[in-house]
Amino acid sequence: MSSYLKELEKYRDIDEDEILKTLSPEELEQLDCELQEMDPENMLLPAGLRQRDQTKKSPTGPLDRQALLQYLEQQALEVKEREDLVPFTGEKKGKPYIEPKREIPAEEQITLEPELEQALANATDAEMCDIAAILGMYTLMSNKQYYDAICSGEICNTEGISSVVQPDKYKPVPDEPPNPTNIEEILKSVRNNDKELEEVNLNNIQDITVPMLTELCEAMKTNTHVRSFSLVATRSGDPIAHRQWPGDAVEMEMATVLEQCPSIVRFGYHFTQQGPRARAAQAMTRNNELRRQQKKR
Repeated sequence: MSSYLKELEKYRDIDEDEILKTLSPEELEQLDCELQEMDPENMLLPAGLRQRDQTKKSPTGPLDRQALLQYLEQQALEVKEREDLVPFTGEKKGKPYIEPKREIPAEEQITLEPELEQALANATDAEMCDIAAILGMYTLMSNKQYYDAICSGEICNTEGISSVVQPDKYKPVPDEPPNPTNIEEILKSVRNNDKELEEVNLNNIQDITVPMLTELCEAMKTNTHVRSFSLVATRSGDPIAHRQWPGDAVEMEMATVLEQCPSIVRFGYHFTQQGPRARAAQAMTRNNELRRQQKKR
């Protein structure tokens, strides 16, 4: 540990400003791009995209999963197992635990009428489960089985009490297909102010470089036709989107516009002031009520 601390001592007196002064404009621009590419705290990115690739070895070829598994299995078989300090003989020591039988006291025993005892003795598990629902013993079944037994006069549970530990079946949700958007063509269309391009969807494209996102945002400043610009699950962090609050006067004006436009039913903005926030909430409630009344007609 002491040698490691001594190794760090030589970096203590380094003047970073002097080093930056010696760099050319091209080297400073390259350093800025490399710093923007590094985002080790972004958990939405894969591990390989959180920082610049520093691998010096040349690639050996495409990934062969089956060959990799065979190699790992072969390595595991070649490693010598550690010898046990005490050899395993399989001998069992001690006596197995036998739970003692508990006799039910006479005052705790429940005596039923002969007809009821015969009916319960011949009842199936499904019928017992429905009887438990009627008696309010809802912990023996799922909510769906309980309410089905209450609302229907017939036997609803066909699985019996063993269905208690079985969860409800869920429908698997398939993964979203990859985004087929061509970033270079989109950038070219945005710069040319293409009137046919009204929506730019870059969601879930995680390999977009920071300079490319910066160029897209700069091109949006002069574009007059794009109405929707989506950047969900991309690398659009603070270096790309500089957040700035519009101010009190702008928020009051936004609330006034919402009150005068009954066609807006959703507005995705969080007001920082209580006054504009309350006015916008009332306007959204009124607009949704108007929309509901129009649908009834």
